Amino acid sequence: MGIAGRASGEIHLVVCDDTQQTTIQTQIEKHTEPGTIIYTDENSSYNHIAETGRSHAVVNHSRSEWARDGDGDGIREVHCNTTEGDWTGLRNFLRPFRGVHKKYLGLYVTIFEWSHNLKRITSDFLRSLMVPNFTFKAT
Repeated sequence: MGIAGRASGEIHLVVCDDTQQTTIQTQIEKHTEPGTIIYTDENSSYNHIAETGRSHAVVNHSRSEWARDGDGDGIREVHCNTTEGDWTGLRNFLRPFRGVHKKYLGLYVTIFEWSHNLKRITSDFLRSLMVPNFTFKAT
């Protein structure tokens, strides 16, 4: 499951065991604030989002709807293209590994999420990755 902040540009990806309504709704409640507008496709797993204090707008892909102007201002703000693009990015990230065991998929997804959300790479940041932050004691 993926959540993309339109203002922040940050993403949050979760590997879920299933796509049932209770699983999806739990993740939405955990990772979004009440009052947030949630944009999804027509999957029935999202039917009860409005009951959580979040607004819910839907595009219906089965009717060839990909983006919709929900408030009449001429901007097609109702879409889930951002998250679908993130899935493409994740697929491209995973491709060189030529298959990932499902036991470790969450770790790979976390690395992709972290790298996507990392806005700036500084020298200090790279240095912190290269210098171990532990003390080795010989046994």
